[in-house]
Amino acid sequence: MTRRTSSSPLLRALAVIAILFVIAPLLSVFVRVPWTDFWSTLNTHAVRQSLIISLQTSLVAALLAAVLGIPLSWWLARTSSKISRVIRTICIAPMVLPPVVAGIALLAAFGRRGVVGEQLFNWWGISLPFTKTAVILAQVFVSMPFLILAVEAAFRQADEGLEDAARTFGASPARIFFSVVVPSVRPALVAGVVLAWARSFGEFGASITFAGSFPGRTQTLPMSVYEIATYDYRQALVVSVFMMFVSIAVLAGMRDSWATGSTR
Repeated sequence: MTRRTSSSPLLRALAVIAILFVIAPLLSVFVRVPWTDFWSTLNTHAVRQSLIISLQTSLVAALLAAVLGIPLSWWLARTSSKISRVIRTICIAPMVLPPVVAGIALLAAFGRRGVVGEQLFNWWGISLPFTKTAVILAQVFVSMPFLILAVEAAFRQADEGLEDAARTFGASPARIFFSVVVPSVRPALVAGVVLAWARSFGEFGASITFAGSFPGRTQTLPMSVYEIATYDYRQALVVSVFMMFVSIAVLAGMRDSWATGSTR
């Protein structure tokens, strides 16, 4: 069934302005990009190196976000105490933090003189800042909230009757979770992990503050775009278009989940 809506000319005009405001910058990049140099630019050593680091770190970050975020989402969905509401607010705060503030917060926690980092360095000689591990930690920090929001909502909508039925047959809590709950919300889990990966792949501010931008070591593709833009705008357009392709592909692949809000 097609839902019909009516709106005033003013609302329609404002909607058109909003659409144009979003579309114009995106289309402008496609218009200005030097397509004849597209593949040769992407195939340069610096870009390939940054792309490899981005893929490596973002995939690990998405996995860690899933391992940590899915159990947390389950707990938040099944707990209604005041402390759970406080924890939820804190855990999704990185979504709205200025990127450089997120990076400073990571330095304060895991830097050599940080609350945790100082102990790691003094006890085991582990220094996290300005390493590939720091890139991953920054990506997990900023991407896990996206996974939590997507997965917690699915857990809240899951049929608890199935869990009760499994419990009456003597299934353990772990078996209920992995055999009943997870399959029932699999689309949302996949969407959450993909969102976490996409956010990690595009992460810039917190990473460059906490990990720096060292070619071949911590320089991801967004950092590479930022550096290239200082001396070759046309080359920066090429890499930007490539990252836009990735973002659009992710949204297109997830359109059913985010458009309908369904978990099944």
